[in-house]
Parts: sequence; C-alpha cells; structure tokens
Amino acid sequence: MNKIKNLALVDDDEIFVFLTKMTIEESNIVDMVKVFRNGREAINFLNENSHDPTQLPEVILLDLSMPVMDGWQFLEEYIVLKPRIGKKIVIYIVSSSISPDDIQKAKNINEVTDYIIKPVTKEHLVEMLKNL
Repeated sequence: MNKIKNLALVDDDEIFVFLTKMTIEESNIVDMVKVFRNGREAINFLNENSHDPTQLPEVILLDLSMPVMDGWQFLEEYIVLKPRIGKKIVIYIVSSSISPDDIQKAKNINEVTDYIIKPVTKEHLVEMLKNL
C-alpha cells in the first residue's frame, strides 16, 4: 500500500474535522492533512499551487454544506481549474445529506469518486484510504 502524501479536508464542522484528522493521523496512511473551512479556501489553495503538484492533495474529502462556498460551488470551480492541475486528485463527497437528489447529482460528476454519508466510521475511512 502506498502512503498518501497530502489529503485535503474541506469541511466547516469542527468536530468532524477534529475526529477525522485524528483518525487519519492515527492510521499512518497519510503524511499531511490540510484543512480548509470552506470551498473558497480550498479552491484558492489549488489555484495558487496548480503549478506545483507536490503541494496538491492526492485526495479531497469534501463536505457539501459550508459557508462562503459550498461543495457544489467548489466542484464547479474545480472542473474549470482541473486542466491546469498536473495531478490526479481523488474527490470524495462526505456529507450528512441523505437526499437522493444530492447522491444522484454527485454520481453525475465525473470528478467525484464516491458519496459517503456522515457519520463515517474509523474503519470505513481507513479502508477507503487504503484502497486508493
């Protein structure tokens, strides 16, 4: 199993971020976790570092409901930015939304690998990351 060098956690829920980051760090699967409180912070980071793939995450865990820029808006801007990024980034939507419309919308976006409904168990998170 290859180690993930960079993972981005894009979520404004402080408890989820804390627990997820702690779980990821304990799993020893990921070298560095970057946290962004909204989609705008994440897009700005990707845009500013698009020329340096070593700074970019291999995996993004993306919430849908956030202030400033939500997950859907992030994905819209990411799709435009993607051709300038010289790296494959795996995006998982991690949301508390159980709406069939949200799940179907996510399935229709090629850049989204999977839709995971919160809460995410430690075992599921570790297994998901190991399988990348």
